[in-house]
Formats: sequence, structure tokens, C-alpha cells
Amino acid sequence: MSMESIWQAALAEIKTWARANSPWAVHFNSGSCNGCDIEILATLTPRYDLERFGIKMQGSPRHADILICTGPVTRQARERLRRIYEQMPAPKYVIAVGSCAISGGAFYDCYNVEGGIDRVIPVDVYVPGCPPRPEAIIDGMVKLLQQIQEGKRAEGDVSPQLQEAQTP
Repeated sequence: MSMESIWQAALAEIKTWARANSPWAVHFNSGSCNGCDIEILATLTPRYDLERFGIKMQGSPRHADILICTGPVTRQARERLRRIYEQMPAPKYVIAVGSCAISGGAFYDCYNVEGGIDRVIPVDVYVPGCPPRPEAIIDGMVKLLQQIQEGKRAEGDVSPQLQEAQTP
């Protein structure tokens, strides 16, 4: 083993450690009732304290590692969601919070609703509920942090629904 490969392995380990211990997140509501948004804000309060895991909410997708999505994807929000996802630096991770973000929820089969978040961008963690409790959102974040530490999802992995949506 050469000295260069040892340094590269050490650097990769440090990057993984930094990603797992201090991720920044940005929140995007693609058109829901705001119930999930209120619960996400509740996770930031001292009672639940999401920041104890090193997660910091960020206002810009250009600085975020995690995209927290709520609400069903509407025709109006589809391109905005895709643009926000593309603005994030790699590696990027997505959490779908609430039944609307997972499948369209109560808005399923509406004329302007495309469906869940995974129809537009790949999703790493799903947090079910309407709205999900702050404990469930924190559990989803912890599961995502475990995935980051284990390096489970490689950049470029695409869900089957997204592949169907992208084919002409």
C-alpha cells in the first residue's frame, strides 16, 4: 500500500465523519397543509433538540447536505424542487416527511398533484405520518446519519419511480 493511498483513505474517513457529525439541512414545502412544517420546527425546539445530532437548518440549498421535503409534488412546485435539489452540493440526501411527501397523501389524485417526492428526486429516508411526530422526524434523521456513516447510498442512485418519470 502506497503512502498516497493511505492518505486518501484517511481523508475519505475524515470526510465521512464530518458529513455524519455536522450535516446542514434545508427545508422545502412543495404544497402541503403546513402540519409537517410545524412538526419540523418543533424538532428544533429545546424539548426535542435536533441540533444535538449536529444538524443545523440552513436557508440556502447551496450550503445544505440534506433536503427535508414536505407536501405532495404539485405541477407548480416540480421544477422548483428539482432546481433546489440540483443546487445542492454532492453528496446530497433527501428526507420525505409526511404521507403527502411519500405518496401524495390527502391530495392524491388531485388534478395538479404529481405524487410523492420520489417521482421527481431520489429519496433516502421516508418518515410516515400525517403529520409525523417530532420523535419520528428525529428517528428518520438518525437513520439518515447512520446511512451516511456507513456510506450506503452512492451519488447517482435513482429510485425506480424516478427512472419511470425521467424516461420520455
